[in-house]
Amino acid sequence: MTKQAQPIQFAQVSPPCAEFAQLRFAADFGDMELLTARYHAHQFAPHVHETFVIALIEEGSERFRCRQVEGVANVGSIIVIPPGEVHTGRSGGESGWAYRALYPAPQKLGELMAELRDGDARLPVFSQVVFDDAALFAALRGLHAALIASSDLLPRGCAWREAMTPLLRHAGVGEPATGREDGAVRLVQELLRADADAALTLDDLAREVGLSPWHLNRVFSRTVGLPPHAWRNQWRLAQAKRLLHGGMGPAETAASLGFADQSHLHRLFKRAFGVTPGGYTQHKNVQDPQALRR
Repeated sequence: MTKQAQPIQFAQVSPPCAEFAQLRFAADFGDMELLTARYHAHQFAPHVHETFVIALIEEGSERFRCRQVEGVANVGSIIVIPPGEVHTGRSGGESGWAYRALYPAPQKLGELMAELRDGDARLPVFSQVVFDDAALFAALRGLHAALIASSDLLPRGCAWREAMTPLLRHAGVGEPATGREDGAVRLVQELLRADADAALTLDDLAREVGLSPWHLNRVFSRTVGLPPHAWRNQWRLAQAKRLLHGGMGPAETAASLGFADQSHLHRLFKRAFGVTPGGYTQHKNVQDPQALRR
C-alpha cells in the first residue's frame, strides 16, 4: 500500500507586520542562495535570475507574472522559475506572504540530471510554474532548513538528492533502474565505520564504490532502510553508548565520534533511546553494585 503523505501544518497567516528577508549561502552548492522572507507591501519589479528559483509559500499568497501569464501561488504551493525568465511578485492578499526560496545554479541541476540520465546533463524543462504537491513541499522545506542548520556535508548531499529528485519528476525526468548493489552498500558502511569523525561527502563515498551519488543514496536507503548520513548517526549512537558505559564524558564522546557538539549528541541520543547521555550514565551507575557500595 502506498504511504500517504502527511498533511503539512502551516502557521496561521499573521497580521500585517514588519517585512524581513534573510539570505544565506550554501558554499558546497556553488554559493546557492537560501532566502527566508516575509513581505506585505513590497512589490518586485520585473526581473530575472541567472539561477533557477524554487519558492515555497509558507503563509498567505503571492501574485506574480511569469511567461506573460499572471498567477497566484497560495500557501503550500511551490513556484519553479527557470533561469532568465522575467517575473514579478507581490502580495496576493491583505496579509502579505511568507516564503522560503532556493536558487540553484543551472550547473548544479545539470550535475544532478547527469546522475539520473547516465551523463546527460541537459537542464530540466518544467511545463508549469506553480505545483501543488504536499510531499514535495515538505521535502524541499526540509532541504532548505537542513542547508541552513547543518554544516555536515553528508546529510546536506543526501537531502539535496532526496528533495530534488521528486521535483525533477515534474519535468518528466524518471529515475534510472537500480539493483541492490549489496557489495557497494557494505563497503560504504565500512568506510563510515572506519573514521567516525571524517568529513565525508556523498560524492566521496560514491567515488569509492563506483556509483553516482544519486544511485548510491537510493540503493543504500533501499537496502539498509536509512540514507547514509542517518545510518552513520545510528552507528555513532551505538558507539556513544559503549564509550559512555566505559566512563567517557558526554562532551568527549561527542567530539570523538564527530557529532557537531555535545547538544547534537544529546538531541539524537534522547530521540533514539529515550534518555539523555547524562541520564544514561546515571542509570548505569545506579545499576552498578560497586557504585551502590561506595
